[in-house]
Amino acid sequence: MKLVVGLGNPEPRYAGTRHNVGFDVLDTLAATFQTRFGKGKGNYLSTKISHRNRSVILLKPMTYMNLSGHAVVAAMNFYKVSESGLLIVCDDLNLPAGSIRLRAKGSAGGQNGLKHIIECLGSEGFARLRVGIRPLDRPLHSFSSFVLGKFTEEERIVMEKVIPVCREAALDVVVNGIEHAMNNYNKPII
Repeated sequence: MKLVVGLGNPEPRYAGTRHNVGFDVLDTLAATFQTRFGKGKGNYLSTKISHRNRSVILLKPMTYMNLSGHAVVAAMNFYKVSESGLLIVCDDLNLPAGSIRLRAKGSAGGQNGLKHIIECLGSEGFARLRVGIRPLDRPLHSFSSFVLGKFTEEERIVMEKVIPVCREAALDVVVNGIEHAMNNYNKPII
């Protein structure tokens, strides 16, 4: 079984923000498989899909970004998923909008949701799909207000192209593994 976790913040006011792109990717995955999220056994929403004879739990922590590790560990314990079966989908301010980066393991890279997951697991040894949100046309003065801000119309157009690619990349990880997906998807999309 695989556990695909999209990071974001749970309140409706955060819907459509750059920091919630992990939720957006999971919503697209759920829609593709015509399923809906329901309350999980922990502080998360989850749903189960089957893809090419593989069971996959899609999970959205309801703990806020910076405390995502609690929900991830609870779900891993409940579903008996090891680190090798975990894929985290999150925003990345270090990557330009229109790009994604898959990694088999690594540091948090300044992403606080990943940082908390690493702290809770005591390990960096899990796969992640980082979705670039850095603007190409302007400097950033306040990181927190930027990531918690809504996408501009131009950014939304870019994300409408990127999110389906993220969906396919996540499914590639599920079926073929992280190395295969890295070879296929670690390149600019736009």
